[in-house]
Amino acid sequence: MDKEERKTINQGQEDEMEIYGYNLCRWKLAIVSLGVVCTGGFLLLLLYWMPEWRVKATCIRAAVKDCEVVLLRTTDEFRMWFCAKIRFLSLETPPFSSSKSMANKVSNGHAVHLTENLAEENRLEMNKYSQSQSQQIRYFTHHSVKYFWNDTLHNFVFLKGLDEGVSCTSIYEKHSAGLTKGMHAYRKLLYGVNEIAVKVPSVFKLLIKEVLNPFYIFQLFSVILWSTDEYYYYAIAIVIMSVVSIISSLYAIRKQYIMLHDMVAAHSTVRVSVCRVNEEIQEIFSTDLVPGDVMVIPLNGTVMPCDAVLINGTCIVNESMLTGESVPVTKTNLPNPSVDVKGMGDELYSPETHRRHTLFCGTTVIQTRFYTGELVKAIVVRTGFSTSKGQLVRSILYPKPTDFKLYRDAYLFLLCLVAVAGIGFIYTIINSILNEVEVGDIIIESLDIITITVPPALPAAMTAGIVYAQRRLKKVGIFCISPQRINICGQLNLVCFDKTGTLTEDGLDLWGIQRVENTRFLLPEEKVCNEMLVKSQFVACMATCHSLTKIEGVLSGDPLDLKMFEAIGWILEEATEEETALHNRIMPTVVRPPKQLLPESTPAGNQEMELFELPAIYEIGIVRQFPFSSALQRMSVVARVLGDRKMDAYVKGAPEVIAGLCKPETVPVDFEKVLENYTKQGFRVIALAHRKLESKLTWHKVQNISRDAIENNMDFMGLIIMQNKLKRETPAVLEDLHKANIRTVMVTGDNMLTAVSVARDCGMILPQDKVIIAEALPPKDGKVAKINWHYADTLTQSSDSSAVDSEAIPIKLVHDNLEDLQVTRYHFAMNGKSFSVILEHFQDLVPKLMLHGTVFARMAPDQKTQLVEALQNVDYFVGMCGDGANDCGALKRAHGGISLSELEASVASPFTSKTPSISCVPNLIREGRAALMTSFCVFKFMALYSIIQYFSVTLLYSILSNLGDFQFLFIDLAIILVVVFTMSLNPAWKELVAQRPPSGLISGALLFSVLSQIIICIGFQSLGFFWVKQQTWYKESHPHSDTQEAFNTTGSLYGNSSHLYNETNPDRHNIENYENTTVFFISSFQYLIVAIAFSKGKPFRQPCYKN
Repeated sequence: MDKEERKTINQGQEDEMEIYGYNLCRWKLAIVSLGVVCTGGFLLLLLYWMPEWRVKATCIRAAVKDCEVVLLRTTDEFRMWFCAKIRFLSLETPPFSSSKSMANKVSNGHAVHLTENLAEENRLEMNKYSQSQSQQIRYFTHHSVKYFWNDTLHNFVFLKGLDEGVSCTSIYEKHSAGLTKGMHAYRKLLYGVNEIAVKVPSVFKLLIKEVLNPFYIFQLFSVILWSTDEYYYYAIAIVIMSVVSIISSLYAIRKQYIMLHDMVAAHSTVRVSVCRVNEEIQEIFSTDLVPGDVMVIPLNGTVMPCDAVLINGTCIVNESMLTGESVPVTKTNLPNPSVDVKGMGDELYSPETHRRHTLFCGTTVIQTRFYTGELVKAIVVRTGFSTSKGQLVRSILYPKPTDFKLYRDAYLFLLCLVAVAGIGFIYTIINSILNEVEVGDIIIESLDIITITVPPALPAAMTAGIVYAQRRLKKVGIFCISPQRINICGQLNLVCFDKTGTLTEDGLDLWGIQRVENTRFLLPEEKVCNEMLVKSQFVACMATCHSLTKIEGVLSGDPLDLKMFEAIGWILEEATEEETALHNRIMPTVVRPPKQLLPESTPAGNQEMELFELPAIYEIGIVRQFPFSSALQRMSVVARVLGDRKMDAYVKGAPEVIAGLCKPETVPVDFEKVLENYTKQGFRVIALAHRKLESKLTWHKVQNISRDAIENNMDFMGLIIMQNKLKRETPAVLEDLHKANIRTVMVTGDNMLTAVSVARDCGMILPQDKVIIAEALPPKDGKVAKINWHYADTLTQSSDSSAVDSEAIPIKLVHDNLEDLQVTRYHFAMNGKSFSVILEHFQDLVPKLMLHGTVFARMAPDQKTQLVEALQNVDYFVGMCGDGANDCGALKRAHGGISLSELEASVASPFTSKTPSISCVPNLIREGRAALMTSFCVFKFMALYSIIQYFSVTLLYSILSNLGDFQFLFIDLAIILVVVFTMSLNPAWKELVAQRPPSGLISGALLFSVLSQIIICIGFQSLGFFWVKQQTWYKESHPHSDTQEAFNTTGSLYGNSSHLYNETNPDRHNIENYENTTVFFISSFQYLIVAIAFSKGKPFRQPCYKN
């Protein structure tokens, strides 16, 4: 294949696709048009269902760079096809020529420099995408994203904003002045309107799309055939069923579209202020924003209409829409490396890495803080579907198909039925020709056999169990937006749990503190709020090192920070807008202890009390805050005590991280031992550190200093010990899952040893089990990547981790025979960094570690998603249960994602539990198993129904008889439909069992069940058919010769088309005979017997008599 004819876009990403170029071919189009006419439109339907066939049938291959149509194929296991039409974007003369004249009008030299830089940057940018002479850009749209042809890369690429390849320095130097009106208009041509357009399709459009489903087309074909055959009653019943099904489906689809539309509509028409290069403030609609615009954040807050990086001021933001956490988050301006007191080296801006400086689309800015005379500004980096919210909506609008063995086997089983129908189809044609039947009747008869063997009601019958299961789930507070996932949940054999808020309570309780004096740990102290500690640096750190803020007079923020601040009993005061306006700088947040904790007087000459000889008014102002970073695992502040010349730096975070930032001589020698003692007991431990800053650091310098310049050379002050209690239901639920042989895995952002301890406490790891920690080290200084193995009981936090004795650990088993390890004896644990190193450098070990990995600590959101994928790659059916906070990706990727949060972040999760407890997991699995078994039962029953009726008609045809219209009607309506919808009503079994339901239809036991029932049914029908002839009262029917002729000309050999003969036969002996009555009664009871035989109860469903 010519390389020019095939390209790859989004290489290395989840949505990687191959792209092929095609041009429209007129003679091919003419042939296809003729074929559509000749097939009565069926070919058009086929090409509608198969886009790749449509393109290949009407187009010829062409180079991608010159094509008119592109054919896209995903590179994942589904290999799905899509097609898109190439469009052209005509560019007017760019506004670069006017840049110098505009620059002359701007007195600020910096602005002149910016204008010229931006003009040159835009010129280069446009040259990459535009054709050399025509000034036209070729592009196509796929899944709401535009891909532009790039002449440099010779490929279609997704047009990025400022979120990739732009340094932090460049953001300030090249983009902070804003865009000219001409540049803005030019960029808008490329990026389009800033909106997440979720258009609610009209009912008519949805109806057409639903009706063109192959299932409904087959039903329409069957109804037309039956009507031609004068079998109106069942046809009407099928029409009614189809109409009800279509209406319910349209209602569900339209409801989801409306929900998504309402979710994204909040920011679609917001008016925003933007800064232009000439320092003009222009008010525009948010839909007109483009990357590079400098947006002014209003004082009273707003809903963010785009992703933007903060360059001026501070914002308090509610990110519940994205993270699921309603806790306000403080966003500070992006560090500017060019003005740092100590340079930190320029780095590329990334919305994820710098999320504490990024305002995400859809999040709510609650408050802003700013310098007098300056505005709170943010530079737009992403718009529309490129934003974080846009990507979330895209994942809902265009979900990955469900890959489940049941559905694959169902299609294979249907093909087998089609093959059986094909035999009858051919036999009917041959026999009809031999009997000189008219052509029209042959067509009806031969097609009629297909509707018997492949029943049109099969898909509706298959979904009945899912519908009932969805109703039962709703009754227990579990809501589902993807009903097909219910069946898959019946196969779950591994469930991943987040820790905080899922296995444990949301809040933390302060257990105590352990301070350090003279490099030694003091005894643990439970009470922090006392006069002896009120003016200590330890309490000052607790009072200032947080991100708390007051919203409508109520203290809000991270639950951990709230507990810590409440424990010391201090008071927090924030400056009002009026107070800020009176000063030439941001007024700091001030904290102070209550008056009753301050000593009233200090005895003179008492050296021990010299520490307390301070002014009566004791306040601390928080001058600068460096928000908590999950990557750095710490936060810090710069504060100043009222009246003190020097400022103080306080930092808190993960103990092992904080210890590495401190002077070695200030860290107690038994630090690792003390920390290990707490973490093994399941406590969450936070370390504090402090240092005095140089007096030369002024207020303004601190506002621009990097956190690396602050967070070093610290003095270690001690530990805060927090207790995170297990939820009451957790141990019992995990025990139920273990009894059912369902593996449980913990995925958390917490400390490794704390996670291991909680895993032991909740029963995820049994007391006698060993835990081996895998510590993977990346390549460094020419050394290859390696893994150190430790028992959790002997792990220390020392840097010389390789010195830990690991000879007792069966390393050979780890590398070669890991499958020999018993799950009940060994568990592997690792942190996020080690997990990433293993994925990259030890791919051969990944499957083995996934089979026995139980605790994954310090995991970032994307690592949680990677873990779910890794577990799925070793053939686990993975469930994920989280509280919505940073679990969105994993919840979407898992076979069964269950969110315990009802916030918008969980909208992409297939299941949402109204009760914030993991007790929903066993309920979901039980209902999933019941629904899955129901699907198996119904499928087997419908297959037997087809075969039984097929054989009944065959037997009766041998004596030139058939079933009558009302006999068919009684079977199809009174028996089959009633049985199908009642056998689906079996509730789930009350408890989970170790046995798992089969995953597919193609299995020995299931096929034996079906085949044995077929043999039994055929045997009894044959026995009854021949036995009745042996009776003394039997009288053989002899149809008249005209009857014979009528049968040969109008009768049906099989199925429902024989009803034509029933209407024309004058003596009706072809219907009213002993054989007909015998076969009809036997087959009627066979339907009921087969339904009971296949309606399996225990251990997955309640018995059928409880329906």
